[in-house]
Amino acid sequence: MIRPMAPTLGVVTIGQAPRDDIAALFAAHAPAGTRVILRGALDGLSDAEVDRLQPENGGDTLYTRLRGGRDVKISKKAVITRSPAALDRLRGDGCDVLVYACTGEFPPMPGDENVLFPSRVLNGLATGLLPRGRLGLLIPLAEQGEKLASKWARPGLDVVVEALALSAGQDEAAAAAHRLAAKKPDLVAMDCMSYTPLTKEQVKPALGVPALLAITATGRVLRELLE
Repeated sequence: MIRPMAPTLGVVTIGQAPRDDIAALFAAHAPAGTRVILRGALDGLSDAEVDRLQPENGGDTLYTRLRGGRDVKISKKAVITRSPAALDRLRGDGCDVLVYACTGEFPPMPGDENVLFPSRVLNGLATGLLPRGRLGLLIPLAEQGEKLASKWARPGLDVVVEALALSAGQDEAAAAAHRLAAKKPDLVAMDCMSYTPLTKEQVKPALGVPALLAITATGRVLRELLE
């Protein structure tokens, strides 16, 4: 009897590979034996070259973690320019399913056909769970607040925002959650792929409402695609 080959999941990060933390979280939600290949839009760039990719404004700002654990603000335009090459490499690796590991909203890019974007997963869940009411957002940078609130806006929905840095410790996470809870959200979306299950564990008691975590929500959809 010939056993079916295990599927291969391709992941593009807006930063650099390796990101063992992201790969491990996706692997945990994939069918047993799934091979995970991760490539970064900024692969091949030196630290100095990355530092030159400065955002033009808040709307052009992405926040990510590089290999080695350094957190940086980078230009979204630069990431969009470099992403098609990363997608193309993953297709060359023979990946069965591709995911673009960022919760930002992106325009059509060459090679993005049938790629899963976590922003669409989160938005779909939030729309289904909260057709009207008040949505709370946790975001990495305060300067992204206006842009991201606009991204989530729809009729019947009030959006409130609170910043929580990726490097925040337990006390900072709890404080941010209390500030957001004071704004009385009905549901919270954690709008960054680098927030982890530990981050959710730290904020949820203070929030008092359900919280959607991008990486695990996306991972569960990927399992449906890979099984």
